[in-house]
Amino acid sequence: MDENRTPGLILRPNLATGIVGYGAYIPRYRLPASEIARIWKAGDDEGLPVIGKSVSGMDEDTVTMSIEAARNALKRAMIDPKDIRAVWVGSESHPYAVKPSATIVAEAIGCSAHIQAGDWEFACKAGSEAFIAAIGLVGSGMAEYALAIGADTAQGRPGDALEYTAAAAGAAFILGKAEESLAIFNGSFSYVTDTPDFWRRPQQIYPEHGQRFTGEPAYFDHITHAAQHLMQDRGTSPADYKYAVFHQPNTKFPQRVAAQLGFSKDQIKTGLLTPVVGNSYAAASLLGLTAILDEAQPSDRILLVSFGSGAGSDAIDLTVTEKILEVRNKAPRTSDYISRRTLIDYATYVRYRGKLTIE
Repeated sequence: MDENRTPGLILRPNLATGIVGYGAYIPRYRLPASEIARIWKAGDDEGLPVIGKSVSGMDEDTVTMSIEAARNALKRAMIDPKDIRAVWVGSESHPYAVKPSATIVAEAIGCSAHIQAGDWEFACKAGSEAFIAAIGLVGSGMAEYALAIGADTAQGRPGDALEYTAAAAGAAFILGKAEESLAIFNGSFSYVTDTPDFWRRPQQIYPEHGQRFTGEPAYFDHITHAAQHLMQDRGTSPADYKYAVFHQPNTKFPQRVAAQLGFSKDQIKTGLLTPVVGNSYAAASLLGLTAILDEAQPSDRILLVSFGSGAGSDAIDLTVTEKILEVRNKAPRTSDYISRRTLIDYATYVRYRGKLTIE
């Protein structure tokens, strides 16, 4: 064994496992970045971080978006929802402080009551945590199928830099046996430390962040550590991957970390959705993966690396199979949701997101 490898740290299930169904959901409402600049920068719209972001409607939240994404995943998986043995929802904006989102989602999509259900939290990598846990459950033989979801209706304090990108979306994945999979799981590596770059105390509406501290000791260190260790163990290099998707809090960070790791702009462009829909937190990197699966071909290899403040990263290695050609068009593509949009102004956004309340 290569003495530079990290034996025992790479996560691989006992049974070959993969993605049997996937689905996305993005709200139709879009707030142009120029609208935020108009309010807070006196009309200065030069150098804006994104074109615009998705905004959840007054009747949408993490649960409703999770349900829509899960239904799309079921269409592609072509399974009975009663065969799913776990429903896990990763988010940092669950609608209830005490009451799980997962039980609502499970009942809405027709799952049995005899399942595991629960909510996951780890900032923006809550969704990938649920994904890896679902792989473990199926890969151990304890379940035939498990559903992992990343969804958020992200909040940013009015006037804060986060307001430009804090968006809303959901991505869902049904994990099952490799022989039924449209993408096979090759392994994952996780890296976490106590790095307080982003936080929100109980009763606080908006999160706090450590400004540029969120970059070097947090985002870049964790993503590069996770990606490099996974590739080292798998014996791969950036050239072995057709696609890569990194967590995208803005447009600059994923492009910079991709270059540091040796990936080209062509490898990351499909999954880089922040410029047009913003950062959907727990859904962000997983949403990028749905966009990649919408166009990937059999044998294409994909590297996904999430990031969650607090802080940690999950690096996941996948290989696409022939089944992708059979199931891809059975549900709306991520690009369909991106192109379906209704522009709103800042006042409407404030109303929809509950930033203006009347006592």
